Amino acid sequence: MRPLDGMITVPGGRFRMGTDDRDGFPADGEGPVREVLVRPFAIGACCVTNDRFAEFTGDTGYVTEAERLGWSFVFAKFLPGPLRRTSQRVPETPWWFGVAGAFWRCPEGPGSDLSGRADHPVVHVSWRDALVFCRWAGVRLPTETEWEYAARGGLDQARYPWGDELTPGGEHRCNIWQGRFPVQDTAADGYRGTAPVDAYPPNGYGLFNVAGNVWEWCEDRWSAPGQPPGRGDDAERVMRGGSYLCHESYCNRYRVAARTRNAPDAATGNLGFRCAADV
Repeated sequence: MRPLDGMITVPGGRFRMGTDDRDGFPADGEGPVREVLVRPFAIGACCVTNDRFAEFTGDTGYVTEAERLGWSFVFAKFLPGPLRRTSQRVPETPWWFGVAGAFWRCPEGPGSDLSGRADHPVVHVSWRDALVFCRWAGVRLPTETEWEYAARGGLDQARYPWGDELTPGGEHRCNIWQGRFPVQDTAADGYRGTAPVDAYPPNGYGLFNVAGNVWEWCEDRWSAPGQPPGRGDDAERVMRGGSYLCHESYCNRYRVAARTRNAPDAATGNLGFRCAADV
């Protein structure tokens, strides 16, 4: 094991967390806006890459939950016809398929690999997988409050990590769906699927890709208005930041205050993590 590269120390302070934006998802507990005090901490400038995760598995022999289960969720458009015909479509979200043999090293299932993606974020990693990696690296997952504070980059109540316009001056600042979801992605922002972890300019604190690219696990158990936090090891966990599949027509959760959740054993082709640490 060696220390993680690229950790940034973020100064503590007070900030206004959440949003009352009407374009958001009130049921997700994005609001109300409230003032929160944050202690100084360190956080990864980037998500954990495929290369770094490979170093971890090579050092420890760790086998991810997707590998043990034997399958994971892959976006339909990434699957060749034969594999799509033998995989299980998710009825509620038909753009997802449960694919046997999909895991972090074969992100689109059998026959796929990480060629050209060494510096892309590792995906198909569960919350529990991420915890094991963090213990190996001597770090931890960020709390949800830390994540939002760092993602805002010092801006107060801005919609995105860089301001209020999605494409200021016509410039793409994040990797999200461009076109008509889920049938056409024009890749106008430069990417279909994941992008390198340092794609696009960083925010004011030096963090890359805190909007889009891949969802990021946080330490916290999920809670929302009218819901107590989950209990036990199986409680759902918070995810932040949106992914390359987010589109304004159905899921504009690439906004900095947006949030959602997943089961701690869940793994998908658009879900990764970044690390944090005490200072």
